[in-house]
Amino acid sequence: MYPPKAGQELRPTVWSSGLFGCFKDFSTCCVTCFCPCITFGQIAEIVDEGSTSCAFGGAVYAVLCYFTGFACCYSCFYRKKMRVQFNLEETCTDCVVHWCCELCALCQEYRELKSRGYDPALGWIGNQQKQEREMGSAMTPPVNPNMAR
Repeated sequence: MYPPKAGQELRPTVWSSGLFGCFKDFSTCCVTCFCPCITFGQIAEIVDEGSTSCAFGGAVYAVLCYFTGFACCYSCFYRKKMRVQFNLEETCTDCVVHWCCELCALCQEYRELKSRGYDPALGWIGNQQKQEREMGSAMTPPVNPNMAR
């Protein structure tokens, strides 16, 4: 695909799964239902490319949820950041999505990262190492054991 010309913007792409497709990844759905701070922390670490750790993002989410009940006010900014990074369409305002369907939004964001080749459970560094291993194995030619010196 060629880069867009100056002043020309790429059309936003659709999400890989719908907002209410939570049961497509049942284990993530369960974790998010019982402890959304874990799912959010994993998403935040990938979206922030490692500058926010899973533990820190999850802790901030948990504290906001516990003391205010409005962790969605924090998580909606990560949805927007993710949309911009991956040029995803905005079907509804990010904060409205998180306000009305917080758990579904987190599950959708997690699935989106997985569909783009990330494993949020590995964290940013784990994903980088995984990519390096995959690139290294693709670049290294096979060695013939019969070719000895």
